[in-house]
Amino acid sequence: MGWFGVQSSSILVAVSMIFSWMYLGNTTVNVHGKTSRNKMLKMGKCDIYEGSWVVDETYPMYNSSSCPYIRKEFNCQKYGRPDQLYLQYRWQPRDCDLPGFDGKDFLRRFKGKKIMYIGDSLSLNHWQSMVCLLHVVVSDQSRILQETNDTISTFIFQDYDLSVMLFHSQYLVDIENEQNCRILKLDSLKNGEIWKNIDVLVFNTWLWWYRRGPKQPWDYIQDGDNILKDMDRMLAFRKGLMTWAKWVDLEVDLTKTQVFFQGISPSHYNGKEWGKPGVTNCSKETQPINGSTYPAGLPPASHVLEEVLGSMTKPIHLLNVTNLSQLRKDAHPSTYNGLGNMDCTHWCLPGLLDTWNQLLYTTLIS
Repeated sequence: MGWFGVQSSSILVAVSMIFSWMYLGNTTVNVHGKTSRNKMLKMGKCDIYEGSWVVDETYPMYNSSSCPYIRKEFNCQKYGRPDQLYLQYRWQPRDCDLPGFDGKDFLRRFKGKKIMYIGDSLSLNHWQSMVCLLHVVVSDQSRILQETNDTISTFIFQDYDLSVMLFHSQYLVDIENEQNCRILKLDSLKNGEIWKNIDVLVFNTWLWWYRRGPKQPWDYIQDGDNILKDMDRMLAFRKGLMTWAKWVDLEVDLTKTQVFFQGISPSHYNGKEWGKPGVTNCSKETQPINGSTYPAGLPPASHVLEEVLGSMTKPIHLLNVTNLSQLRKDAHPSTYNGLGNMDCTHWCLPGLLDTWNQLLYTTLIS
């Protein structure tokens, strides 16, 4: 099955001991070759996920032509997108400033470490952003090694012994073949044996839970001892997340591994959500929504995700990107991709996902 599918409140599910006081003080941070002074960022007073998009002429963080790894599905400039303004938006939290993404600092800090993105094609999208952000600061490109097998793709930055990895998993829980049937097992998570030994884990699932028809990658759902032809998909999503949450609580050592869950990534196929009834895709959208609130509110899946994360005994980080991404109806490939189809689910690179990784970096360096 291929990578591509068709398709938070501001609560942070971060550990208070990690996120309660984040000092970025009066130090200077290198931002895309420029110097930016950041005021003190205290997580008790500033939610980095509440804010708005502002134009910044120093953006984008890299050029698509300088990163040879961008897949054709995400390379909007290469495939003819005529506008440029979508590249120049920076996320500005309401009560503080973010540190710029410093690729060289990231490579030094995580020397000898393994970072893994786990999920569907949005995790692929997210992972490629990180690879590009790091690639552009490496002077000797021959020192970047790429390895791929059936489920894991890895970029190794050899001078730093840093591996940035992608694990393909549409549901996180398992799909198994039994008696010529593909069964989605809501209470089984066997790949955890691979995941739990990684230093930083970034999980994601949602895109495939409502997939139906011939591209649905399973025939039956197993819920406990019951094997069903189908069930309420939101309930199935919740049960799958609970299996993942129990695995983290039982198996992951948070003194060795940092765990993130990427918030629900929105799509933009319904203009009614942003005040344009009758619009059915993102093809003519060239600017974000003004302000800090998406008119339609958060999707139901975001509330399910937050409830599950809130039930865990081990605190993990919610990369709470849903609302800030909902504002970016302009940031999708639409038809400017190598496939020629309308895509208002994934995101152009460079673009929004570089901000997701900036927020990930902000959390990690705290």
